Amino acid sequence: MTDIFWRLKGNELKYIKEVLDSGFRAGADGAFTTRFENAFAEYYKTNYAIAFNSGTTTMHASLLAMGADEKTEILTPALTPLMCGLAPHYTGAKPIFVDVCEDTFLMNPDDIKLKISEKTKIILVTHMYGGVCDMEKIMAIAQEHNLMVLEDCAQCHAGKDNKGRFAGTIGDVGSWSFENSKQLTCGDGGIVTCNNEELSTKIRKIGGLGFKNLTASSGKVRTDKDKLQNPNWERFDMVGYNYRMNQLAAAVALAQVERTDEFINLRRKMAKAYDTILEKSSLLTPQKVQEGFYHTYYTYSAKFNGSDHGIEWSDFRKKYMEYKGDGIYAAAQIQSNEPAFKNNKIGSGETPIASNLQKKLMNFTTNQSSQEERMIQSEALEKTLKYFGDKV
Repeated sequence: MTDIFWRLKGNELKYIKEVLDSGFRAGADGAFTTRFENAFAEYYKTNYAIAFNSGTTTMHASLLAMGADEKTEILTPALTPLMCGLAPHYTGAKPIFVDVCEDTFLMNPDDIKLKISEKTKIILVTHMYGGVCDMEKIMAIAQEHNLMVLEDCAQCHAGKDNKGRFAGTIGDVGSWSFENSKQLTCGDGGIVTCNNEELSTKIRKIGGLGFKNLTASSGKVRTDKDKLQNPNWERFDMVGYNYRMNQLAAAVALAQVERTDEFINLRRKMAKAYDTILEKSSLLTPQKVQEGFYHTYYTYSAKFNGSDHGIEWSDFRKKYMEYKGDGIYAAAQIQSNEPAFKNNKIGSGETPIASNLQKKLMNFTTNQSSQEERMIQSEALEKTLKYFGDKV
């Protein structure tokens, strides 16, 4: 099994010690959340970055700031975990499920066009598995219909399109997760990027309890002690949520951002090894990467064609693990099939391609830290394919 502790061998402990030694005081030079936000904004070349306690709360706050309410519909891909429908639902809006492309497994711009109604306000784009959606087409649709775009990059740290633009910086708002399985992690956390000052301020205030002192670039609520300690001082000028990231999480997240390229390069090395094995495979068809796009492989996703050869999905996975491969992960149920949505009649939209594809996807781990670990996975996959008669 992959050793996960190499992921925490940068400045994580050093920064955590700084937080503890300070007694959690932010200090005049800025808290670790500020340092994390500044580093993230610098890496992605955006005006503002706002730290949150999860990648779900980032989307909830962003959608509220973008005007989502019970009168609106939000387009979201069917083939993605439930959070991308929950966040719209939390705002009172109705999630409308959009189908995916058969080869890229990503949101289909043609189906976006078909699902737009007079109630549609926002397109919630999800860059699944580290692959980047066709933002050129999606943004053209959004502009034509006067829609806003929120990019969910929970699984797509540092991904780029064929114009060299980072996923998360093309739409109106970008959202990332730092949950423990992501390319970068602090256990759990999230961050939003945005170039619009007014929108960024609103997002920060919604996530920061509505403190009136919050701005697009600053999460500080204690500015003037004379005012703050005056009984007549009013602290809140809007209703918000307590979605702020804590200092320990921010310290770890900052250390992770400093190693972004290292983490992504390792995942791409594992993906390249899988690619080499699957060049001639008839049992597995890898997720297509469009020409010029930069995939960052949260996972290596492939469509399993074994049923065409009389091979069960579960039998393939079992044999792969017998050969010392990590577990193969299935895609989450499409959103409309999850009982939480289905039983409560949340959302709508037929998505036949996503429904069929979800049953066939196999997601392979990419978080190996060394050539030795990569070889274990490569050999396990090659042996498994050969066992089932694949010519690789």
